[in-house]
Amino acid sequence: MKFSDIPGQSAVIERLRNTVREQRVSHAILLYGPEGSGKFAVALAFARYVACENRTADEACGKCPSCLKYDKLIHPDLHFVFPVVKKKNVQEPVSDLFIQQWREMVLKSPWFSLSQWTEAMDVVNEQASIFVAEASEIVRKLSLKTFEADYKVMIIWLPEKMNTETANKLLKMIEEPPEKTLFLLVSEEDDKLLPTIVSRCQPVRIPSVAREDMTAFLSDKYSLDHERALDIAGIANGNMVRAIALASDADGTAIYLDRFKSLMRTAWSRDIQGLIAWSEETAALGRERQKSFLSYALRLIRENFVMNFGGRENRIVFLTRDETDFSTKFYPYINEKNISFLDREFNLAYSHVESNGNTRMIFLDLALKTMRVIV
Repeated sequence: MKFSDIPGQSAVIERLRNTVREQRVSHAILLYGPEGSGKFAVALAFARYVACENRTADEACGKCPSCLKYDKLIHPDLHFVFPVVKKKNVQEPVSDLFIQQWREMVLKSPWFSLSQWTEAMDVVNEQASIFVAEASEIVRKLSLKTFEADYKVMIIWLPEKMNTETANKLLKMIEEPPEKTLFLLVSEEDDKLLPTIVSRCQPVRIPSVAREDMTAFLSDKYSLDHERALDIAGIANGNMVRAIALASDADGTAIYLDRFKSLMRTAWSRDIQGLIAWSEETAALGRERQKSFLSYALRLIRENFVMNFGGRENRIVFLTRDETDFSTKFYPYINEKNISFLDREFNLAYSHVESNGNTRMIFLDLALKTMRVIV
């Protein structure tokens, strides 16, 4: 991953370059921002730039032994920490148990979501976390001398998934790390991090990807015509993970649309048995897929509500072709009488799924409540 591979974020990248040029690289940097903004890609490119043996003022050389190893994510001074799930006969799992799956996913694309990572680990209903055993592994690895590069780099993806005990064990290491150690914390919910962790890091906000940058990237990378790339960029709303998934339909958008259509049509027809069957099918999905569906449904509800006010004509509604075909007839059913109720209930269902609630009850309750207001 090179800086030049990252769409947008030129101001952030230049700021990080300057820390290297001026030899004032912070020992701990918190890269935070919304999903799909490119935080992880920036972290990986920056780590490669710091480790490069022949870097220029703007970019890693791409040819030295360090760059070649970074390209395969096998540099001995590059370490990763990320949320994992428990395995049989392993009380406290650590990232190294899943490093092969991690490398395969990152090498495929540095833009990914937690749900995509849990699928790569081949888990369904378990919530991924960073367990306390990981803190001991971090301390052990960083206590060793560097093998080849000037810096030992520890990239922690989604540090907010650490529990309090894990975070507290890392405090001393982050505050006073061994010489030439670089922590790169990549967070999507920095407000969930311990304040004591945040206070020990240099914060760098990574904004959402600008629409024009995303459009250019999609046109070039996926050979899309400008109008199609522009539509996807509008729907993705700054989220590169979402944009890439739409460009290849890798996020199952068609499946989510079918599930949403099924819910709304069954709710409108007052088919109780159909709603029960729908809730059972949805409950059988993994939790990350369930959350992705609820996020998708909230977006579609919002877009259909805006269509009531001529949003499509004013280009403030962003829908795929299939979504438009459905919404052209459906949008009158999402109006000022039910929008607040639907927004609240779908968000509440998301919160309950995230809290490990009983998904059969959550989705049946949601389906029955939706039936009350789709008239």
